[in-house]
Amino acid sequence: MTDGTTTTTARTTTEPTTTAPTTTTPTPAVAVAGLPETASAALVWQACGAAGLIEGLYDEEGGLDPRRLAALLAAVDARGDNGVTLSVLVQAASALPILAAGAPASGPVREALDSVRSGARTLALAATDSAGAGSDLAGLATEVTIGPDEIVLRGGKRWITTACAAGWFLVLARHRPGRHFTSFTWILVPADAPGVRVTPADTDLLTGSATGHVEFTDVRLAPEQLVGRPGRGMPAFARHMGTERLAGALWARALTARVLADTKERLTRRVVDGQPLWHNSSVRQRFATCLVQVRQLHALCDTLAERITRHQDLAAAALLKSAVGLTVDPVLSVCAQLQGADGLSREGAQRIRAEAAVFGIGGGVTELLLDTVADHADPWLTELRA
Repeated sequence: MTDGTTTTTARTTTEPTTTAPTTTTPTPAVAVAGLPETASAALVWQACGAAGLIEGLYDEEGGLDPRRLAALLAAVDARGDNGVTLSVLVQAASALPILAAGAPASGPVREALDSVRSGARTLALAATDSAGAGSDLAGLATEVTIGPDEIVLRGGKRWITTACAAGWFLVLARHRPGRHFTSFTWILVPADAPGVRVTPADTDLLTGSATGHVEFTDVRLAPEQLVGRPGRGMPAFARHMGTERLAGALWARALTARVLADTKERLTRRVVDGQPLWHNSSVRQRFATCLVQVRQLHALCDTLAERITRHQDLAAAALLKSAVGLTVDPVLSVCAQLQGADGLSREGAQRIRAEAAVFGIGGGVTELLLDTVADHADPWLTELRA
């Protein structure tokens, strides 16, 4: 230690030094804290992008950091707008990595990628086709004709998250007939391009997601709008499918934990015969069962995250996605019943449960995913016995 005199002398005889300012990325909770409660998906995305949270999700090789993604989704989910969270999830975990994988070093696709990462523009993943079921991507009818000087896109997409707020559409289309996996290509389409028409989806659920239907009528674009090589559309989608399923699981555990906490708080305030309902043994046991289920989902996310993000283990992603489908609705159903009439309120568990049906549909229907789990039964059993 030095006394005050010595310290003063040192300050007058030492040349001043400058230190380069350091910048730290704010936590997701801090980044969205100042936004209004009614902030749109585009505004939330902009705030996260401006804070560096979107770009920080992936390393230079395109590898995802599951902890950062979990923190981002938990912070957005805490705002209570499930539609906005869905929009952020699809962009961050599905559309963005596909766009990044196919973007060249320069050109319009690279510029669009940079604008999405920064939060300046939003990106809608347009895969689910108007011509068939969402689970049958190989049957899509949206077509792109690739010429030397231009490409022409025709077709339609349904139930596209962020469609009504998108700056860009990342469109999966076929460039030749047949169901072979090499028959499909990604195209980046400006939302304001001539021939693009967006219609809001007819639903009162997940309104913050800006979900809509998109029609492409002779949309003419430069060949530079192709994302990746023709024929690589389906493999690119499959490669990043596991990331989206992991993201869904991370959101599911955040949402169910939030609803459980809200339910417990309501139970401690509701009094029956002079005692809080939380003291009822039957209520406590039902609540505890839900808590165990959510904790199991949490543990499964931690166990499988590395396999999904680093090794593209689609079997692990199918197992995790199946667990989400088997957990979310039963937990939210109990919470909705335990909340009683309060569960019917605008922010009650009944509405949240209805919106959470997306967990059993988006990214693969639960029953189809369970078939995939059964296909890998022997390897999973071997691991269990090891």
